[in-house]
Amino acid sequence: MTIAPPSPRLNALATAAPGHDIHQAFIDWATPRLTDERVRAIFTRMTARSGIDHRWSVLPPTPAGGSPVAAGGFYDVPGLPPTSVRMGAYAQHAPGLAMQAIAGLGAAFDPASITHIVVASCTGFVAPGIDQILARRLGLSPTVERVLIGFMGCYAGVTALRTARHIVRSEPDAVVLVVSVELSTLHLSLADEPEPLLAMLQFSDGAAAGIVSAAPGGFELGEGRSLALGDSAELIRWDIGDKGFEMTLSGEVPGRLRETLADADVQGELFGDAGAPSLLAIHAGGRSVLDAVEHALGVPAEALADSRAILARFGNMSSATILFVLAEMMARGATGNGIAIAFGPGLAAEAIRFTAQ
Repeated sequence: MTIAPPSPRLNALATAAPGHDIHQAFIDWATPRLTDERVRAIFTRMTARSGIDHRWSVLPPTPAGGSPVAAGGFYDVPGLPPTSVRMGAYAQHAPGLAMQAIAGLGAAFDPASITHIVVASCTGFVAPGIDQILARRLGLSPTVERVLIGFMGCYAGVTALRTARHIVRSEPDAVVLVVSVELSTLHLSLADEPEPLLAMLQFSDGAAAGIVSAAPGGFELGEGRSLALGDSAELIRWDIGDKGFEMTLSGEVPGRLRETLADADVQGELFGDAGAPSLLAIHAGGRSVLDAVEHALGVPAEALADSRAILARFGNMSSATILFVLAEMMARGATGNGIAIAFGPGLAAEAIRFTAQ
């Protein structure tokens, strides 16, 4: 007799963001860098239409209360801090922000029950890794199995959930701690063109933590889907430079996503014969990205309300963003079939189906 594998569930989910709002400070810093008045006017218009109200940074205010780009701030050095200094800040701040998210799980997190930890982070490197640092701080058993998903970009949060699902399906007694922590504001670069400045306008810091197991409660995790778009390798890039990680985010991305997601075969691969589900957890990669998804799928504006709410309150936190969207759904008691989709370097999309009961 064939024994069916267990149904992995995302039992609980919690999020954390730093307390330093740097969104307006960045706009005030970036706008004067555009010397052409016409270009500056376009930039100002696009910032007002970004759909973002707040973005948060682990970098502390200056003694005078200024932002990281103010006099005495993290970025107030000739030529900006080198990558080594930024990685030092990552090692200092990333574990603490991740611990805040884990603390938000409350009674759902029992260190003695954890068998696996899956960590996603693409905004920094440190060894021993964040997975080991967290395991030690949490007092997890030294036999806990660890997976570190690094440098995948914004869709790594979906990959972390899929990895946890695979673990539980293969080991029914497994209890997986899933963590995503991203410190995107460590990677400000000097630019005087609108495209890179608009790319930097999106990004923020945040962390999320969840428990995946076969225990009842929460969102049942279904099958995953992966989709890599052809001839798109240069549309989203994340290169390691001497002055931080250098983001390339082409203005062509929303159009390519809209074109791809409007294809009937792609929709069939993502959704099956039933079409788009009632719950759409879409990576809040920017207002234009969410608009492209909405129009491609032909869904009403309220279908992406959770994603737009996260974008407004937090900006784009790379891999943590999709977990924030799912946490928003979980907090409001959403029910029905759903799919979580995130986009990132490649250009590629990663997805996982779920059912909220």
